Amino acid sequence: MRNLLTVCLGNHCRSPFAEIALTRRGGTTVAVRSAGLIGKWQDQPANPSMINAARRLGFDLTPHRGQQITLDMLHWADDVLAMDASVLEALQAICGEGNAHKLGLYLRDRDVPDPMGQGDDAFNNCATLIESGTALHTGSRRP
Repeated sequence: MRNLLTVCLGNHCRSPFAEIALTRRGGTTVAVRSAGLIGKWQDQPANPSMINAARRLGFDLTPHRGQQITLDMLHWADDVLAMDASVLEALQAICGEGNAHKLGLYLRDRDVPDPMGQGDDAFNNCATLIESGTALHTGSRRP
């Protein structure tokens, strides 16, 4: 089993949805957690627009409660999947060289755009993009 940690800015939209999408796609081959760089939404539900976008794709995001990233989470993870380059850069500063080999972008070569402050279409597109990216992390091990 591989331990995957998805990380975005606030653990309010992108990383919570990635957590449930990867969990469904990976089944018993992965354990998935999510976290945010900031604690603004600590213990809060996911963004209502992301909950709706998830529901449209057949996922229930209502149980989610936000978490801020901890060093224990970073040590637990085999792979730490940043939703965008700015999150990846912050993680590199937090992790240090010992965990740097675990870090990468969720979509490997591009960002998952942050839908915060945008309309439902942005959340729907974000959720669809995240779901399509699950195949990158639930099959064979990353090179």
